[in-house]
Amino acid sequence: MIRFKNVTKIFHPNTTALKDVNLHIRPKEFVSIVGQSGAGKSTLIKLLTAIDKPDKGEIIIGGWNITNIKDREIPVLRRQIGTVFQDFRLLPMKTIYENIAFALQVCGVSRKRVIQVIPQVLKIVGLHEKADRYPHQISGGEVQRAAIARALVHRPKILLADEPTGNLDTLNTKDIIDLLLKINEFGTTILLVTHNKDVVNSLKKRVVLIDNGEIISDQEKSKYIL
Repeated sequence: MIRFKNVTKIFHPNTTALKDVNLHIRPKEFVSIVGQSGAGKSTLIKLLTAIDKPDKGEIIIGGWNITNIKDREIPVLRRQIGTVFQDFRLLPMKTIYENIAFALQVCGVSRKRVIQVIPQVLKIVGLHEKADRYPHQISGGEVQRAAIARALVHRPKILLADEPTGNLDTLNTKDIIDLLLKINEFGTTILLVTHNKDVVNSLKKRVVLIDNGEIISDQEKSKYIL
């Protein structure tokens, strides 16, 4: 599904963000990417979504070598990788339904398709009864659920969750992680980038630890011990 082959990323003049990274993530895996601030996690995300390109090595996603991806191909790539962030990034003047619909409309999806898809994703995230509410009218956990629904509308093969529980309390954190596990059970590959040791340790799934731009540990059913 995802392969990094000897990937190095240097931010000039002399900052090496990633160094000779080799990583293979299989289809349908749930993998936690962990490490301290500045370890290289954000660079990994930017390379996966083609915000940046590597200075050395290759990145392959689903058999597609994106190392030198053309600008016109980037939207196609990003529809295969749903992304969820800590700060939600919903449009405050649009309802939950409208926020999710907007993600389809900007890609030219037909109204018929929008009407078909949105109820499905709202049901998955448990917000089908709150579709007409605005972000400020629902809880932080529900806002993050809406953001996850928006990320699912293109039925991505990969869901990249970058600190998705960073702004949530313990109860809402558990709900979001349970939702990610549910989505993973549907067959979506999940990459969870987080500082939350309790979350990672409760999952008992694969953990990739990055430090100073290098993968220093990659273990199945592991814990975040640093």
